Amino acid sequence: MDRDGIIKFKGNGIKPFPLIILYLSWERKSLQMNVKVLMIDDDEVIAQSTAEYFNMFDVKTEYVTSFDAAVEFLDKNTVSLLLLDINLGDKSGFELCKKVRENYDMPILFISARTSDDDVLIALNIGGDDYIKKPYTLSILLAKVKTILSRYEKAKEAAESVATVSEGSETLGARIGTDGSYKLAENIILDTNTHKLLVGNIQQSLKAMEYKLLLYLLENAGRVVTKDELLKNVWEDEYIGEGTLAVHIRHIREKIEADPKEPVIIKTVWGVGYMVDKNN
Repeated sequence: MDRDGIIKFKGNGIKPFPLIILYLSWERKSLQMNVKVLMIDDDEVIAQSTAEYFNMFDVKTEYVTSFDAAVEFLDKNTVSLLLLDINLGDKSGFELCKKVRENYDMPILFISARTSDDDVLIALNIGGDDYIKKPYTLSILLAKVKTILSRYEKAKEAAESVATVSEGSETLGARIGTDGSYKLAENIILDTNTHKLLVGNIQQSLKAMEYKLLLYLLENAGRVVTKDELLKNVWEDEYIGEGTLAVHIRHIREKIEADPKEPVIIKTVWGVGYMVDKNN
């Protein structure tokens, strides 16, 4: 393959020595990997060529071709971004996206030959960050992935700090102490120095974007914050889908609400946005 994404076949047809293949296969399975991109597509030719192209430009990429292989790879390795096809044999990329969102917060870009608006909306509403229709140009896809990775990794670095969360006053959404922490409920405190939650006596971590989103809502407690405002001021990108916003709100609620399905701290104002009510 050349640097423009054109696949070329070279050589005299001599296959690599089998023992070398066996050793490389064992080494790959036995070592935990830290990769930038995992390509998940049941079309191995597309998956392999995309991975090879990304690796040419030093974006470390691996690929798998099934639902189960993807789950296993994510369980054993560290991945920064997923490229996910919808059709995965007898299972669906939609199903895999939901499963991934239960445990991981990396960007997910759907890549599919399915072009209906319904498929696009489903993908974005269940946690996808973008939807790219096949056929795609490798150079453009690479540029998009690099941009998203850069934004994601900067946000991740900003949230990497560890300390002790302090307690304080009793007003929902009010600052407490001298360090600018917030009280969300009787036993829930957000520490703005550590970017962590103290829920009772248990310390919980927040993803970088979860922290920015929760902090923005607390800073604007008492008023409705529109979805467009959150996308513009928290993500600093008006073109991120509302599905991504909804997923982050759900993740926050799972950490701070007694019943995430009946939230009392972060309330939904349907068709408009979200609000933290100071009077709760």
